[in-house]
Amino acid sequence: MGNKGMRILVIDDEPQMRRLLKVALEAHDFDVGETASGREGLEMAAIFKPDLVLLDMGLPDMDGLEVVKRIREWSPVPIIILSVRDQETEKVAALDNGADDYVTKPFGMGELLARIRTALRHATSAESEPVLDFDGMVIDLAYRRVSVDGEEVKLTPTEYEMLKALALHRGKVLTQRQLLRAVWGPNFEQEAHYLRVYIGQLRHKIEKDPSRPRHIITEPGVGYRLV
Repeated sequence: MGNKGMRILVIDDEPQMRRLLKVALEAHDFDVGETASGREGLEMAAIFKPDLVLLDMGLPDMDGLEVVKRIREWSPVPIIILSVRDQETEKVAALDNGADDYVTKPFGMGELLARIRTALRHATSAESEPVLDFDGMVIDLAYRRVSVDGEEVKLTPTEYEMLKALALHRGKVLTQRQLLRAVWGPNFEQEAHYLRVYIGQLRHKIEKDPSRPRHIITEPGVGYRLV
């Protein structure tokens, strides 16, 4: 499926970054809108009606987190954060408040395009898809079954719920708080040690080499994603 007609809004106050993104994205047939401020970005999000937003957190007039919150009041459009290094708390706050992913600056265009494709695919795919295939690991949501290379894997109810939460957001990073809330409920959002235990158990059951996982990827200081 081509990108023709797909719209991406870039909100970034660096002219060079906007120019780079515009040239690269238009070369892949995206229609690109751009702005340097949060307030203009919010206006353009309503007028331009993008299929995806690329948002820099360090805007001159408004905190990027506030832009995420405002867009989420009325739109489910995928939002990918463009963030500087070593700002894990900022990334986590943005993801917890509705951003879909983040890419750390400086980044390779190949990585960004892959994240864009994942976010757009997740936005347009049916959440009710009953069977999900992750390169040999198959999750049958209807029958709550998981198999790896054709062999069924026995998971505890908690392990399954964690894998399911990650699978329903395939390719998207879920913060520790989001995972804890999805699996154990809102009263357990601070119990990060639960995740380390269960992620370790899951990796031993579904990964060929748990020390070098292919499917459950750790995003240090932020959370996990399933690929």
